[in-house]
Amino acid sequence: MSGTSFADAHVAGMRVWSEQPLTRSQLDRYVARAQELGAAGLAWFVVEDDGALRGPLARHVDDATQAALAAALEARPGDALMLIADAKRERAQRLLGAMRTHVGESLGLLEAGAYRFCWVVDYPMYELDEETGKIEFSHNPFSMPQGGLDALDALDPLDVKAWQYDVICNGYELSSGAVRNHRLDVMERAFEIAGYTREQVEERFGALWRAFQLGAPPHAGIAPGVDRIVMLIAEEPNIREVIAFPMNQQAEDLLMGAPAPATPEQLAELHLRTVPPPGAAPAARA
Repeated sequence: MSGTSFADAHVAGMRVWSEQPLTRSQLDRYVARAQELGAAGLAWFVVEDDGALRGPLARHVDDATQAALAAALEARPGDALMLIADAKRERAQRLLGAMRTHVGESLGLLEAGAYRFCWVVDYPMYELDEETGKIEFSHNPFSMPQGGLDALDALDPLDVKAWQYDVICNGYELSSGAVRNHRLDVMERAFEIAGYTREQVEERFGALWRAFQLGAPPHAGIAPGVDRIVMLIAEEPNIREVIAFPMNQQAEDLLMGAPAPATPEQLAELHLRTVPPPGAAPAARA
């Protein structure tokens, strides 16, 4: 879409269907909501009976691109197509995901009283930092790469997949796990690709370094989030509602009175001192 805000950007899109075509006022409200979430805007098109796209940007999009867009989103007459563009792919996807939930709720499209599960697998081992251009771990650096050491040596780092997995229910991550790496040679090579020297790995992850030298066995696991499971069962929209003593929006534990100011004696024992920002009032002593 050369010449529009979509040029040189990552674009995420979705198809929205409803019993009645969305009105202009509804679409304008969705644009406003997308901007509230942090998007620069929300491009939308309505599919006409003849398959043509109608919308503020339609005249900027040639027929071939319109047809490709409609095909990619499996659009049908009466559908609305919504697009969000951003310089960062993950941000575009996250914003569109939030809009998908908002649109589904506002149109009553979400299935009530059901639990829909899926496994997320084949996580990429590495990702490219878009600001620095460097390779870094995408999630768990201690998981086993699919294909082991051979994959690390032979494949482009961005093509290496990890043995990581999540269980999702109704859009919420309930459990996360992985097949853990248990080989020192794989650990060294995996971190080398991410820019770590052998000395840095040994210094930062000494416990694993020594354990692997002694022969750690193959192992895997998964950790369920019980609080999220309870949240779904209780049909609560916020996880704070199922936590006995949740922290407030300032990350304060009101029950325990934490965090609390440290005394000068406590700071001296740990060789610490507090440096308030310019203009800030000094913290009250406990």
